[in-house]
Amino acid sequence: MSTIHPRITEVLTHTFKVPAAEIRPDSTMDSLEMDSLAVAEFSVLLRETSGDGDLDRLPKDATLADISRFLGAPSGSGMPTRDEAHLSNAR
Repeated sequence: MSTIHPRITEVLTHTFKVPAAEIRPDSTMDSLEMDSLAVAEFSVLLRETSGDGDLDRLPKDATLADISRFLGAPSGSGMPTRDEAHLSNAR
């Protein structure tokens, strides 16, 4: 099971008041009921604190685990495609 980057959990619980119990690796912004404005603000907050994170490149259905991998990836490596993510999870 993938872990969630601590900054993601912090931003979601403190800024957006998402209950911690709802923050799971397979959660998406839609499943957390984040509208497009909230997602944009979330992206800006993560970018400001992580130094990277062109989260605009993430697919709309990216999970929190996908975002965590993206934030933990070396700068410039980009977000894995959905197929690459499934392949790495299958190993």
